Amino acid sequence: MSISKSGALMCVALIAACTPGTPRIDGVPGAPPSPATTWQVPAAAKTPPPDPTPPASSDASAALLADAPRAGATRMLSLTDVVDLALRNSPTTQESWSSARAAADAYGAVRGALFPTINGTVSATGTGTSGSSALTTSDGTSIGTSGGLDSTTGGVNRAGGSSSNRTVLTPSLSLSYTVFDFGGRAGTIEAAKQRAISADLAHNLAVQNVVLQVESSLFSYLATRALRDAQIESVNEATADLAAAKERHRVGVAALSDELQSQTALSQAQLQLETLESNLQAARGTLAVAMGFQANLRYEIPIVTANDSVAHITASVDTLINRAIAMRPDLAGARADAGELAAEIRVARSAGYPALTLRSTATATNGISGATTNGRNYSLVLGLQIPIFNGLANQYNAKAARDQYDAGLARVRSATHQISLEVFTSYYALQAAAQRVRTSSTLLASAEESANVALGRYRAGVGTIVDLLLARSALASARAESIQARWEWRTALVQLAHDMGTLDLTGQPNVPLSPDSR
Repeated sequence: MSISKSGALMCVALIAACTPGTPRIDGVPGAPPSPATTWQVPAAAKTPPPDPTPPASSDASAALLADAPRAGATRMLSLTDVVDLALRNSPTTQESWSSARAAADAYGAVRGALFPTINGTVSATGTGTSGSSALTTSDGTSIGTSGGLDSTTGGVNRAGGSSSNRTVLTPSLSLSYTVFDFGGRAGTIEAAKQRAISADLAHNLAVQNVVLQVESSLFSYLATRALRDAQIESVNEATADLAAAKERHRVGVAALSDELQSQTALSQAQLQLETLESNLQAARGTLAVAMGFQANLRYEIPIVTANDSVAHITASVDTLINRAIAMRPDLAGARADAGELAAEIRVARSAGYPALTLRSTATATNGISGATTNGRNYSLVLGLQIPIFNGLANQYNAKAARDQYDAGLARVRSATHQISLEVFTSYYALQAAAQRVRTSSTLLASAEESANVALGRYRAGVGTIVDLLLARSALASARAESIQARWEWRTALVQLAHDMGTLDLTGQPNVPLSPDSR
């Protein structure tokens, strides 16, 4: 059989016509036409989703969730409110919570293997038969026909036939149950349980990460606000110095250069203040986003002074590391993952052993219409499933499960070492932060004394404007160092609590501390 060239071309054309094209999504192609072009976004994808129902909260949190920032009101938030809002609104905690619930539901579904599986079916069967009759003419000829009529018309005799219909309803019930499978069922349930535990611990870690993030943003905002307030004081001092220089120049006891240098120092202080004002707004927006809102949220945080004394840790670093190993949710999650892999070994091994199963069925046949058939059938089967050979797949699966378990144990050890390093680093970072607080306090005290002396000498006419401006600059730097050191100490304390796994839902570090008398 030969195919002409034109026929071959026609076949190719038909095949090409049957090749499916790119599917469309909401009226536009489902993918960009080429690597060098962008995807045309359909109108449906540009429509923002409806606002979710805000979660229930209490007090200031509920009021803020209800009408800010649309109402334009400024809400006063405590430190606890900030952490609470972040936990309620964070997509991270929402995702981890949903994942934990899904894992728990999956565990409940797997536990169904402990019970028999029962299925019921109902079938209705309808059957029918129709009779036949013969038409006999006057000359004795017989004509076959159908129907149930019995009459004589025109010399034709119709002998009536018969028909019957019946409906049979057959309900049945089947039961199946795995009696024994050498640990396969128990291993599957244990693996699902460990997955649920791991998901729950992952949620705990997500909560602590969100608390750390929002508190770090909060402390950064408060530190920036404190620096702004300190710079306002520096601007006021520079303004006073300029007024003193102008007065001394007016009475002729100081040169014009004193006034010009004072004006320069004031302008520099004002420029620094404007920079801090901008940084403060950026820190405010960052904190609003960390709480789960848009950056333009209107809120206010109470004044929190940073001049309180710091505290020192009463426990040793070894004690803190041991506590972290016991408390860290990610390490516990790694242990749960290893437990899941251990259960998978049992599942893989059981596939190579026999399994004892039980099956039972019960069927009832009931006639409903025109039927007289009724009966009951029962069966009970106890079966033994014996795997004989499947290409060594069961053996390889069991070996792979053991290797995966060894890898899980290695991850547990790696997580343990990493946690010890994090706690060790955070512990000494906090120690260094505490030392910087003490040093900056000494620096601030001496800078204040030096500035007071320089101001007195200048007003008395025995000091120069350069000495005064240098003392003022040193004082401004000392104030900033003191503020940053104290807020950095608080941030380091929260970081250590996070690395130990003791950071709670209110943001409290729960680290053993005592006042530092130094």
